[in-house]
Amino acid sequence: MLTLYVSQQNCYVGLNQESLIIKQGENILGEVQLPLLEQVLIFGKSQVSTQAIRACLWRDIPIAYLSRMGYCYGRILPIARGFRQLSRYQQQLLLTDNLITARAIVQAKLKNSRILLRRQRKRLESTNIEAVLQSLDYLATQAGTAETREKLMGIEGAGAAQYFSVLGECLTNSDFIFTARTRRPPGNPVNAILSFGYQVLWNHLLALIELQGLDPYYASLHIAHDGHAALASDLIEEFRAPIVDSLLLWLVNSRVIDAQNDFEYRDGGCFLNDTGRKKYLQAFSQRMEEQIQDDNGEKQPRWDLLTRQVKAYKQFVYNPSYQYQPYQIR
Repeated sequence: MLTLYVSQQNCYVGLNQESLIIKQGENILGEVQLPLLEQVLIFGKSQVSTQAIRACLWRDIPIAYLSRMGYCYGRILPIARGFRQLSRYQQQLLLTDNLITARAIVQAKLKNSRILLRRQRKRLESTNIEAVLQSLDYLATQAGTAETREKLMGIEGAGAAQYFSVLGECLTNSDFIFTARTRRPPGNPVNAILSFGYQVLWNHLLALIELQGLDPYYASLHIAHDGHAALASDLIEEFRAPIVDSLLLWLVNSRVIDAQNDFEYRDGGCFLNDTGRKKYLQAFSQRMEEQIQDDNGEKQPRWDLLTRQVKAYKQFVYNPSYQYQPYQIR
C-alpha cells in the first residue's frame, strides 16, 4: 500500500474515476489509484477537492494536513477510525516488552550516530572521532543490558554528549563553529539548524502516529508529561543521525546555508530566519522525496522509511512477541 505525499506547494488533488490526480497549475505531477493508497499527507498550501475527500473516506483512507515544517494541523478520517483501540493495547504492554523495545531504540540511535561519524572519519583522520567511535560502540553494548528506562536514558545522554563533542570536526565550512549541543534556546547557527530539523521530523512522525491510530502519549522509552507526545520522541531517535544530522553536514559543507544571512538572534538564542527556513525545508523535502529501494526491492520515497517504522511499532503493540526493529543505516 502507498502513501501519497504532496509536499510541493500550490498543488491540487482531484478525483478521476478510481484515481487521485495531482496537478500544479496545468501540469499533472502524478496519479495514484485509490485501491493502492493507504493515506494522504498534504504539506503547506495545497488543496484537495471535496470529491477526492469523499472517495478517500469511502475507502477508509485518512488525509492529514501539515505545515511545511511538518506540524499536523489536523486530519480527516472515517468515523470508524476514531476509535482508539490501540491505546488499550499500548497501556497493557508489559514493562519487560517496553524495556526490550527501549533498549533497541537507544542502541539504534547510538549505532546510527557511530556510522555517520565513521563515514566522516574516512576523510578526516581524527583521533578524537576514533575515540568517540569506540565509546559509542561500548555504550551501545551497555544499552543492550540496561535494566531500567532511567539507566537507558543515562546511556543515551552520555552517547549524545560524546557524539556532539566531535560533530563539529565534520564541518568544513569555517563560518560555522560547533562544540556542544545547546537547546531552549539554540546557542549558535549549527544548533539552530539541528533544533529546527528535529522539530520538523518530530512533527511529521507525530502525524504518522496519529494516522496509524496509535496513542502518541504511550511510549517505550520516553514518558509523557504536560501533553508531551512521548511516542514521537521515541521514534525520532533512530532517525536523528541519518536524516537531520546528515542533512546538516551537507547544508553547511556545501555552503547552501549562509552563516551571516540565514539566521536571526533573539530571546537569548539563535534561530533560522525566513530565508534560512525556506532553504532548509526545500533541501529537507528534496531529500525525503528521493527514491530509495526497500527490503523488497521496491522503490519508495525516503518519507516511507518513517511510515514503515510507525507501522512496525504498531505491529509490536498488537503482538509484543514481534519485537520492534528500529531503522539502522546500512
